[in-house]
Amino acid sequence: MPLPRTRGTALRQQLAELRGPDVPAKALDARALAALAANPGCRRRAILDGAGVNKATLASALGSPSAFGQSQFALTRGNAFEAKVKADGGAELLRLVHEKLDRSAEPPAHARVPELTAIGPEGRTARTTLALREATEARGEWTLLDHPMLALDVAGSPAFLEPDAVVVHPDGSWTVVEIKSFPMLDGSADPAKVGAAARQAAVYVLALEEVAARLEPSPEVHHRVLLVCPKDFSNLPTASAVDVRKQRAVTGRQLARLTRIQDIADALPEGTCFDPARPAEELTAAVESVPATYAPECLAACELAFHCRDRSRAAGAVTSLGRSVRAELGALTTVPDVLAAARGEAGDPADPTVVALRRAAALRAEALGAAACR
Repeated sequence: MPLPRTRGTALRQQLAELRGPDVPAKALDARALAALAANPGCRRRAILDGAGVNKATLASALGSPSAFGQSQFALTRGNAFEAKVKADGGAELLRLVHEKLDRSAEPPAHARVPELTAIGPEGRTARTTLALREATEARGEWTLLDHPMLALDVAGSPAFLEPDAVVVHPDGSWTVVEIKSFPMLDGSADPAKVGAAARQAAVYVLALEEVAARLEPSPEVHHRVLLVCPKDFSNLPTASAVDVRKQRAVTGRQLARLTRIQDIADALPEGTCFDPARPAEELTAAVESVPATYAPECLAACELAFHCRDRSRAAGAVTSLGRSVRAELGALTTVPDVLAAARGEAGDPADPTVVALRRAAALRAEALGAAACR
């Protein structure tokens, strides 16, 4: 939901001041928006992404450089695989879409592949919208949009997104296609990688829904996306339909929070600035003024993960051990609290969590004692 013009202008000015004078904003992309959905409770990431702060540069300035990102080899391999999938006018890609998502339609003997080049992201977005409209009206034909450009409103500003492909079915409905270079072994892939791909695809679905809402009548945007990967250890493409309704709902809620990012910005101390050129002490204080919600999953999704992990471990936070551990420990939020409860030095004896910890500590002591006797 776009912000009112006056409020949105004031917020953009405030976020620019947080970023630092003359520091260009880093545009949000689908990966960043998907990572926000993966950790929706992290106010630190929300304000830094909302302000357009380059977190990789910030992490280096804080002394915790990030190893986040794909290797050049992985990028090259991914580009080569995508080119193979889209060869011959996308014939193999469309065959997979028909097989996995739309068997009732006529097989795609041929397809329209409109030209989407234009000047600047705004021009490409407009050209994509026009191509989608024309393809939707051309009922009975398959259309493949190769690297279309979509715009999604984020905190009152457009984030330009570029999915691998969007397919328009003969009935006028739309499907997002994600092409990844990790393998599908015996029909299944790494769940963590599939989850990340689903969150990224959900961002594209949201952006497509905004485009569809402006057309009359509004075409259907499928919530089942096509994930295309190499089959087993070959370079042959295979695919799976992935339902992203859950990821879409989480991402939508998180983006709604971002439109109210004013609340986070207003709570910061006066003069807070995340400019990497500032002295290390000032920069650290600025970052620490915004609470983070670190979990081990952040290591695969956020450039600040090493910094936040060090701070989380120093504070003894149980979240550094994983969200599942944190969920099991209830009101015990630090490792010293957990150990004290297990030793019987603290904690409510009626608390089931404390009871379980003490029982586990007794069993451990018993096992160690038996081992010592042997």
